[in-house]
Amino acid sequence: MRKTTAGVVLALAAAHVALADMKETLRLDACREVVHDVMGVKEQIPRDLTAKAECVAVIPGVKKAAIGIGGRFGYGVVSCRSEGGNGPWGAPLMISIKGGSLGFQIGGQEVDLVLLIMNPKGIDSLLRNNFTLGADASVAAGPVGRTAEAATDAQMRAEILSYSRSRGLFLGLSLEGAVMKPDEKANHGVYGEGMDPRDLLLRNKYAVPKAAKPFIDELEKLAPRRGEGWK
Repeated sequence: MRKTTAGVVLALAAAHVALADMKETLRLDACREVVHDVMGVKEQIPRDLTAKAECVAVIPGVKKAAIGIGGRFGYGVVSCRSEGGNGPWGAPLMISIKGGSLGFQIGGQEVDLVLLIMNPKGIDSLLRNNFTLGADASVAAGPVGRTAEAATDAQMRAEILSYSRSRGLFLGLSLEGAVMKPDEKANHGVYGEGMDPRDLLLRNKYAVPKAAKPFIDELEKLAPRRGEGWK
């Protein structure tokens, strides 16, 4: 009887792990889709900005919170360039974002977010366990188009540039007050252990997981290693 009970417990535990793995794989694939779509729209995120970005965060399907005005929540990933910002994109950190106002949107209750982290100060803020956009790091709605020629001084000085996608269009947006932090449960599901975000994003102590490779490959197309040109 005890052996039967133990077997059931082990089977349930294995099923739970498999379900968690599938959930995070689906999240990574949704992020890959968003990055792919960035390259397929006319009013897209400027390539000269993606080329300069130190890290890129993607949060697909951000939903409107049931309580509160302008509140939102979503789950995504962030990846940073290795080799001091000049290398390929590294293993992603699973993240969550909650609260804040997303400003004006065109239709729908869900939006996809893309955040470009532009400098070391923005990365330092990102690596905190819990930080608020606009307070711990300056954030501005990013310019759209083939190039960033129309960007304002405020946009070019911001640590983080934010974009949303609704109905196929990528638009700059306000993200003041949103709180971003590592999704510890999801990271454990992907990597099989807890980790220091700094070790993952900047010290390259983890290889890109198989489930994350399509997302990283798509990111390399959007923002290849500096000096290699755009594909």
